[in-house]
Amino acid sequence: MTEEPALIYVSTLEELEKRGRMSLSVHGHDLVVFYHEGQVYALDNRCPHMGFPLSRGTTKDGILTCDWHHARFDLKSGGTFDLWAGDIPSFPVQVQNGKVWVTIGQQKDVKVQHMQRLQEGLEQNNGLLIAKSVIALLSSGMEPAELVRMGIKHGIMYRQDGWGQGLTILVCMINLLPVLSSEDKSRALYHGLSAVAQDCEGAAPRFAVRALPNPNMVPDIVTLKQWFRHFIEVRDSDGAERCLVSAIQAKPEPLQIADILFAAATDHRYLDGGHVLDFTNKAFEVLDVVGWDMAEGVLTSLVPLYAKATRMEERSSWRHPVDLAKILDRSFKEIPSYLELGSKKRGSWKAYKSFVDTLLGDKPDEIADILLNAIRDGATEQELAACVEYASALRIAHFGSSNEFSDWDIALHTYTFSHAVQLSLRRLPSIELLRAVFDAAMSVYLNRFLNVPPSPIPVPTARENAEVPDTLAKKFLEVLDKRQQVSDAAEVVIKYVKSGGDQDRFLAVLSNALLREDRNFHSIQMIEAAYGQWKTLPQTKVFVLDQSSVLVAAARYLAAHSPTVRRQGQMFEIALRLQQGAKIYEGIE
Repeated sequence: MTEEPALIYVSTLEELEKRGRMSLSVHGHDLVVFYHEGQVYALDNRCPHMGFPLSRGTTKDGILTCDWHHARFDLKSGGTFDLWAGDIPSFPVQVQNGKVWVTIGQQKDVKVQHMQRLQEGLEQNNGLLIAKSVIALLSSGMEPAELVRMGIKHGIMYRQDGWGQGLTILVCMINLLPVLSSEDKSRALYHGLSAVAQDCEGAAPRFAVRALPNPNMVPDIVTLKQWFRHFIEVRDSDGAERCLVSAIQAKPEPLQIADILFAAATDHRYLDGGHVLDFTNKAFEVLDVVGWDMAEGVLTSLVPLYAKATRMEERSSWRHPVDLAKILDRSFKEIPSYLELGSKKRGSWKAYKSFVDTLLGDKPDEIADILLNAIRDGATEQELAACVEYASALRIAHFGSSNEFSDWDIALHTYTFSHAVQLSLRRLPSIELLRAVFDAAMSVYLNRFLNVPPSPIPVPTARENAEVPDTLAKKFLEVLDKRQQVSDAAEVVIKYVKSGGDQDRFLAVLSNALLREDRNFHSIQMIEAAYGQWKTLPQTKVFVLDQSSVLVAAARYLAAHSPTVRRQGQMFEIALRLQQGAKIYEGIE
């Protein structure tokens, strides 16, 4: 921002010396001018931390201390000694003929200033600083993708363990942006970027692995894929990462890189409770936003997860009393021939309620067989994935209240995994990735106890159907102000749907309800996956789905985890009020 410099008269030097400090408002600036140890200094009068008037501060030895939170500043430059506070804008001072003048309107690059503050907020894990920077930058017209690039770069550089929850939360927030209000867009990016900062705090930095030497002699992409899968098999993170870096630097089509990762992510069953494939899908989603030039740093950050991941075929639940791994291995051998048989029938396959009922049943052999038969009958990879994803959503929609509270997350992991499978197959249909549909189906089977007995989805009466959608949307937020209102939340959703309310709008209500709470990784995953499933369901024309079940699942999960203390929401509100010029220190109980 550029302003014409203006010379502003303050007072006589004698009067300023007598009073010690003077505050004034000119040309939209709140200034404070100090006389201290024979020198005159001019600063912005708002403490950059929370806007407290610095004219009420204390000066000693050339240092100004804000009396509210005791942030300390150099009187001359405005620079802070407490990095969480930020620097104060300072202004040139002239003393001529016993009169004090201040020059305002100097050249300022607000974008650069706030981007620097955002970087400092990420480095210090300072939520208030992140919130203020995000609000200011979006208000100035900056595209969210620019802020996301900063967050992604920070997350992949300063976390030795690689891709984590923080980066996943950031991508979830990006995916929710289209349905959010302008204010909630800022709130979502604040949550996402703060999650990245929190994930990196205290972690060792991550050092990149170099590609194989002599690019002209690097093996072809097929060989690198084979090597990568082998190194992951033996849990050799360094070897696998060097293969992946070499493959990316060879500049093949992005889908060829996706093929390498998706194949390795499905060589074992339900890796790390679904997190490996889910995080991989999120990494490709964010590259769609920030650009492929960040692919090397983003995708290689996934490798430690692959090498360390728990392989579910090694867990007793997948081996006893029914050997699910054996059923799946048998099924995988049949997939190629069944795909060939079904190749000429694609577009004609239909699934009905009985298909989903089988997926929700207690016979894993039948589940595997019905998936294979669907492939033979012309079902596409995406159609099968959508059906399994729908079944996993029903597990949450009918989640029994007699379960332990932690069981919500068991159902959640299956749901987010099945959602990632569905989206990944839309990006790249492949035989290797198709295995994950079967993995998700077996996880749905293992979760059958969560619906014993199943919680019913409410059926409103005709009188209830007449309620106004806007009133019901407001009522839903009020329900989530009380703990464990799971049934009431589901009832409000069904009333809303049956009253003819815009279900797209209700997704915005769900998202707003999520963003006002303190960050919970699984709740964020739930709402983002429900929104993503909602968008793709109409594209799956294999049978009539009751989309309201997805809304019920999301609402019930969120209600089970609400309300929180909402400390992070209060922090955002403070930042928003500061951006609007409010005096936070006045009128607050």
